Amino acid sequence: MSTVSLAQFHQTFFDESHEGLDAMETALLALDGGGDKELVHGIFRAAHSIKGGAATFGFPDMAAFTHEAESLLDELRDGRRAVDAGIVEVLLRSVDCLRGMFARAQSGQPLADADSEALRHELAAMVGRTLAPAAAPARRSDDAATGWSIAFRPHRGMLAGGNDALRLLRELGELGELKAEAELDRLPGLAALDPSECHLGWRLELRGDVTRAAVQSVFDWVEDECDLTIEALPGAQVHHAPVVAEAAAAVPAPAAAAPKAAVREAAATESSVRVGIDKIDSLINLVGELVITQSMLDTFREDFDASRLEMLQQGLAQLARHTRTLQESVMGIRMLPIGSVFNRFPRMVRDLSQKLGKQVKLDLVGEQTELDKTVLEKIGDPLVHLVRNAIDHGLETPDRRRAAGKGDTGTLRLEASHRNGSIVVEISDDGAGLNREAIIAKALQRGLIASAEGLTDEAVADLIFQPGFSTAAVTTDLSGRGVGMDVVRRNVVDLGGSIQIRSVAGKGSVFTITLPLTLAIIDGLTALVGGEHYIVPLASIIETVQLRSEHLRTVTGGGELFHFRDGWLPVLRLQDAFACHGTRRPIEQGLVVVVEGDGSRLGLFVDELIGQQQAVVKSLEANYRRVSGISGATILADGSVALIVDVAGLSRQLSRRRAA
Repeated sequence: MSTVSLAQFHQTFFDESHEGLDAMETALLALDGGGDKELVHGIFRAAHSIKGGAATFGFPDMAAFTHEAESLLDELRDGRRAVDAGIVEVLLRSVDCLRGMFARAQSGQPLADADSEALRHELAAMVGRTLAPAAAPARRSDDAATGWSIAFRPHRGMLAGGNDALRLLRELGELGELKAEAELDRLPGLAALDPSECHLGWRLELRGDVTRAAVQSVFDWVEDECDLTIEALPGAQVHHAPVVAEAAAAVPAPAAAAPKAAVREAAATESSVRVGIDKIDSLINLVGELVITQSMLDTFREDFDASRLEMLQQGLAQLARHTRTLQESVMGIRMLPIGSVFNRFPRMVRDLSQKLGKQVKLDLVGEQTELDKTVLEKIGDPLVHLVRNAIDHGLETPDRRRAAGKGDTGTLRLEASHRNGSIVVEISDDGAGLNREAIIAKALQRGLIASAEGLTDEAVADLIFQPGFSTAAVTTDLSGRGVGMDVVRRNVVDLGGSIQIRSVAGKGSVFTITLPLTLAIIDGLTALVGGEHYIVPLASIIETVQLRSEHLRTVTGGGELFHFRDGWLPVLRLQDAFACHGTRRPIEQGLVVVVEGDGSRLGLFVDELIGQQQAVVKSLEANYRRVSGISGATILADGSVALIVDVAGLSRQLSRRRAA
């Protein structure tokens, strides 16, 4: 008899359970604000699914913990206990505890620890139960038989014809040859169906050399929810084994490490994206169109003459259209709503506002805005820091808000939207705004500026991104060490984005993060520099200009400036920046590409612009090494390599050079 390893399904279980935990947390936060009873039903269903999956896939500690939380939820669901702030807090702690268990499960560590056991006992005590100590030995029988008769009848809250029973039948079927017969005599009409009572049972025959303990273990996670009888089949051969202590049986055998190793390997290598069936259908249709076009073009390999040239051109144009559409569809598979990141903030705002004695209302806008999965995974930490800063530094306590003529409750708003081919995320608050005087004083103290004369509000706000910069008078576990805002900017810039600040004293602040839709493919202008090709990202380009020598000024240290609109911008010759070979052209014989990166503008001098194209980004660091001013590489149509310019990196280089 072949056996199926359940370890291959662990990652799917983890992904689905994390979604369930997120749903539980969201519903609990809504319940804390006075939500309806349907929220309790949703929380119960999510906990029940996690418990069942944990037992099925071999995580009994997780199943036991969730069972206690489920018992408390059952009392709330039936109205035997009223929802209050204390219960919500305990259940939120349970969600956190389960997240920790999942993290340990994915890394192959023991699931239960002192904190989880203490919370499990606390949950049991809330429903009037006293749990035996975790280390108390239990005794079991390892009798084996060639056949078992099993009678299974659920009670309240569980219908045997649902997913729970199907899971049980599937698990039993993996142990041996299973014959199942449903008891339908108690199943009423649909109108009289009451899920709180037992309506359907099963009589099962399991044949195969299986121990009683193995059969019993399949039902462990529902043992409190059903009547269960397990007996050897008449005539079945029974092998009696000595009764052993559970504690001794729990000693891991050498092979026990294999599932943990599999979990660690799965956690390290597997990643998944949920894709709507409509996107899959679109891909299938596009592949079908490509096959038709390819078949048409195949006819030209053996039968081609000049009279069919127009047909060939049409076929190639059709192939180009299908390829572009297929590319967009494939990229769309990696696009996920930013709501998966936004959903972590209601809990964070609740906890921080309670800790700091502030009243905060959180508004989330644009949760369905989609961006690339890679960008989505990396933008979470910068957003967390900005939200923490907004609550700690920006929003005032109720008494200070009243003194300033504001309401007691401050508003924190996260908004995501598409603008000009980019994703824009704004974090705004109606708090006190940036303290210009305090920032300038700290900058003067640290020698970051020589004088505050002529500094614009934007320049002052930009100072908070300096490493180690902090105006906090007292260091706390939330802030004051000057660690964070420089990391926020670096993480955003590493994603090819930028961050801007607008702040009005007494009115609040707005942090605007602009990000590319994807890191895999970019639109860019191909430029020729000293005989080499470079790609300048289109999202960074403002315009291109052709200069004359009278538009150029040379400043101390050899730098060059050119007049652009109402001001002067620095010129960076890419031939010098990248030490390209070839003759250095005078300014009149080339073009200046005006770009913006890292909050500042500059002009990139190139020999010639070849045209616009889409570039498939290849990592230069993974294939060679990190190069300053270069964000990656791409392959051109002729097979040559073109480097992709890192506009923000060049801007920082130029700023450091000017400062030196």
